[in-house]
Amino acid sequence: MSELERLLAAARDRLADAPRERIGELQEGRRLLGIPRAPRIVDRGRAWHLGVLLLTDDAVLATGDIVRSRAEVRRGFAAESQRRRAELAAAAHRGGVPEGETVHIGWHPLDLSALQDRSAPLALRDGRPAVRWSAQGGWMPLARYLDERIDLLVHPPERA
Repeated sequence: MSELERLLAAARDRLADAPRERIGELQEGRRLLGIPRAPRIVDRGRAWHLGVLLLTDDAVLATGDIVRSRAEVRRGFAAESQRRRAELAAAAHRGGVPEGETVHIGWHPLDLSALQDRSAPLALRDGRPAVRWSAQGGWMPLARYLDERIDLLVHPPERA
């Protein structure tokens, strides 16, 4: 078992009782009698949210967007980005995500056998697993990163 596999297995054990978040996939609406239906977000499982990583029972995913489900309402927007986020929140609601619950979309699986891609949040640096917590940030040892993120998930700060 590699160091990476050992770290991830230990993280899963420590997270066994921690809350998971929903992961979903945006599906464009199909046509019904020639009329396009609105897009929706369909459930693809649950994962522990550890910053830039989503950890499932059998995979590691890079995070994408996070939206909170809410019913669609008409409102004006000052920016197109606000309109798009509202559309995604409504798509989550249409997909069956309970109102107020968060859902991760736009995530992608990380290939743990090929960690040479420097654009991914997880890579081998000098033969050791490391994570980049932001596009401009530096690399951090994965063991330390997982310790910090698991501690935050298991023991969230007051009123978080």
